[in-house]
Amino acid sequence: MTDDALRPMTRPRLYEQVLDRLRAYAVDHELSAGDRLPPERELAQRLGVSRSSVKQAVVVLEVQGLVETRHGGGTYLVRDTLDAEPVERLVERRRRLPDVLEAREALETKLAELAAERRTDEDLEAMRTALRAMESDISTGGHGVDGDRRFHAAVTAAGHSTLLAEFMGSISEPVAESRNESLRQPGRPTRSLEQHARILAAIERGDPKAAAAAMRRHVRTVAKVRLLEWNPDEAGKGEPDRD
Repeated sequence: MTDDALRPMTRPRLYEQVLDRLRAYAVDHELSAGDRLPPERELAQRLGVSRSSVKQAVVVLEVQGLVETRHGGGTYLVRDTLDAEPVERLVERRRRLPDVLEAREALETKLAELAAERRTDEDLEAMRTALRAMESDISTGGHGVDGDRRFHAAVTAAGHSTLLAEFMGSISEPVAESRNESLRQPGRPTRSLEQHARILAAIERGDPKAAAAAMRRHVRTVAKVRLLEWNPDEAGKGEPDRD
């Protein structure tokens, strides 16, 4: 029997402590979207840590879509908060995401192909309605998440494959995670909308090969997220111990 009370003690990585300080700094200074954080060198000096630790903290904020680092221009808040999810949860999603994207490509590419062969007028209207909703949300500053979800659900329904639809339903939660991860990348909502339009056009034409190819390109774009560029096993290496 394992005694959880006496499990090995751990302490936060230094960059996680920097995250806590940056979160408090944003609150104290009432920072909001568009405001700039102090330069990394200044943050390192004021916090008494290495620039590496500050950089690692900023990368975690970037991965979660909370800040944007502009080349030669500093780091700016994308949202009105720096409330990041726990690093361990981020690590778990990072490890799960490649498998989810692999499954999405396999299933959704086939569903797009079937949709081009089997779609009804009602199916097509559901896809068009979803894209209009996505476009409307993006035009007002949103990420188009609900419209994106509705479009993919409509393509799945248009495939008229009960078993494939059940497979998609069984991974709906991690698929939603991958959707949110993708759509918070800078410029991604508009690009996804354009790719959806190409998928729809191929399905409308009744071109299975083109529909499958368009969906494959789209899912591979979804896979290009900042999270997968982050190596949690490297983050924290080289940080000095603090007692």
